Amino acid sequence: MHSISPNLNIMIKASEKASKILIRDFGEIEKLQVSKKGPSDFVTNADIKAEKIIIEELKKAKPNYSIISEENGIENNKDKNNTWIIDPIDGTINFLHGIPHFAISIALKSNGEIISGLIFDPIKNEMFYAEKDNGAFFNNQRIRVSKKNEINDCLFVTGGKIKIEPEVHYRKSGCAALDMAYVASGRYDGYFQHNLNIWDIAAGVILVQEAGGILNEIDTSSKQNITIIASSTNINEKLLKKINNF
Repeated sequence: MHSISPNLNIMIKASEKASKILIRDFGEIEKLQVSKKGPSDFVTNADIKAEKIIIEELKKAKPNYSIISEENGIENNKDKNNTWIIDPIDGTINFLHGIPHFAISIALKSNGEIISGLIFDPIKNEMFYAEKDNGAFFNNQRIRVSKKNEINDCLFVTGGKIKIEPEVHYRKSGCAALDMAYVASGRYDGYFQHNLNIWDIAAGVILVQEAGGILNEIDTSSKQNITIIASSTNINEKLLKKINNF
């Protein structure tokens, strides 16, 4: 086994604890699908419950760290150099429709740099994590971005609105965190999207970097309107040409 930092260990425990709630609630969603009211209030509730558990667990271990989270916003605590960045359910719309493609995302930003990230898909029991200078892992196995050279052999992923249809094979999965985790593990060859929030992509950024991928310059101090273009170094220039004005 490779060694992981105490902070990453805390993140793993927090995500596993919150995932129990999400798995249970996801089971309920399937029953709610058929009701007229629909499950949207229920999902907001699941989001809030999961976030509360994650924050409680992280605070138990590191009471002074600051927090940025989707539901709660920004909480500046004594230690402003270390900030947890949390998305309790990335892929909420999938969750809402009973589609098992969503994830918990937790990252740690230290002195303006993301040094640790975890993306956990509780339904598939797939955990992706990375730490600065320590590699990227999927369920304890080392992962790398894809090695393909030919853009026509590649499969990319995106989300949101696309202005100009790119001439590449691509999917829209509805979960930015997993899109980036899948690029890090070589399932997708690249990912591009506009208008992202920091909590959607913080953990994914370090995963892609540590898996040997390349990303555009990202300002980790901005919270919204982030654009991401991530891929392997092999394919990066070819991808940029194809998605010139996406």
